[in-house]
Amino acid sequence: MGLLEPRRRPGRAPALGPADHRAAGDPAARRTTTRRADPTHRRTHMSTDAPTDRRAPIRTLEDLAVDGKRVFVRVDFNVPLDGDGAITDDTRIQAALPTLRRLLDEGAALILAAHLGRPKGVDPALSLAPVAARLGELLGRGVALSPEVVGAESTRLAAALEPGQVLMLENVRFEPGETKNDPDLARAYAALSDGIFVNDAFGAAHRAHASTEGVAHHVEQAAAGLLLQGEVETLEGILADPGRPLVAIVGGAKVTDKIGVIDAFLERADTILIGGAMCFPFFKAQGHEVGSSLCEEAGVEPAARALRDAELKGCRLLLPIDLSLGREFSATTEQRDLDGVDTPDGWMGLDIGPKTAAAYREEILGAGSVFWNGPMGAFELEPFAPGTRTVAEAVAETEATTVVGGGDSAAALQQFGLGDQVTHLSTGGGASLELIEGKALPGVEVLRQA
Repeated sequence: MGLLEPRRRPGRAPALGPADHRAAGDPAARRTTTRRADPTHRRTHMSTDAPTDRRAPIRTLEDLAVDGKRVFVRVDFNVPLDGDGAITDDTRIQAALPTLRRLLDEGAALILAAHLGRPKGVDPALSLAPVAARLGELLGRGVALSPEVVGAESTRLAAALEPGQVLMLENVRFEPGETKNDPDLARAYAALSDGIFVNDAFGAAHRAHASTEGVAHHVEQAAAGLLLQGEVETLEGILADPGRPLVAIVGGAKVTDKIGVIDAFLERADTILIGGAMCFPFFKAQGHEVGSSLCEEAGVEPAARALRDAELKGCRLLLPIDLSLGREFSATTEQRDLDGVDTPDGWMGLDIGPKTAAAYREEILGAGSVFWNGPMGAFELEPFAPGTRTVAEAVAETEATTVVGGGDSAAALQQFGLGDQVTHLSTGGGASLELIEGKALPGVEVLRQA
């Protein structure tokens, strides 16, 4: 192989544009292309061509001795509230229960820290009072709410805790030093405990805040809760040692929001499936007409680069071959299907078409591992939900390991009643994407073993 000749990974085809993808649309042929490679071949493939990103393991609850101790626990209770301040979805509270119950069962007293919304100073509308009340119901025990984050009253309440008791601090973002990772605030958090910190807030782990990263430097023991541990091990695992073929489904509105994820999977995935409005910068880069579709101009150059890199790296980057169009972004708009991708003037692409959905389904069903982040179209509008629904059903049906990266993908799974039919549904959103991109998450790195 010459120095400038691009290396291709064994057994993988180059990137496909719409015309090539259409030719590959026969289900039998597609199943042939997604046959699982020999396991030995996969290991060689990974060791020679793609980074494995093996990092030091994080410390876990197994590393802690908490009996009779006060433990400072960072949780992600940033739940949605209605106009009356009532919780409309307690999924994030439910997700923290295994960690909290384990610590309580092992004889700990808990001081819980969480944020809610983005307050500018103290805002009674963003008090954690409804969260403390709901948590108490779920735990079956009282959860006291401190009237402040840190200060004399929080110190008094924390000092009085007995094993099995739970104290929740007020919204940590009421403190201006929280998002600045103020070391004095971090020390104040640590002082409430007996030198033990547990971070179970994966959704906030990509922020270097006082309660997610700073506090870990002022305690004797710091470890991940069960939720954060599961998120990190699952997401890092699908990058380092995925079942083959690895299929990444990337959708949403903007290429620039997901280019880091696309770049990461160009190095590791066998196939990338592109959907949502972010397909239009790819089409424009190829010279196709996009009509009135949402087409991010800043995304055209990164899309063109991704197409070139897919060719060089031997990754099959698949784009839609047909579209579902509307006159405007509305559930009642005039709608038509387009066999092809050149969108006429006055029309906008609002979903992948049925041929694309069927082809993507075959790719997913033939996968060994699947990562999905981003819808295939405007699934919140029923006429333009079929593409995302088909992908969601395939992700639920496949025998592959399936990891869904939170956000709109998680919302789609829940909307279609499939949230419990995937291997791992991430709570992280932005944290999930940054971890996939290979970025260091401050709230995770501080927990890694030396």
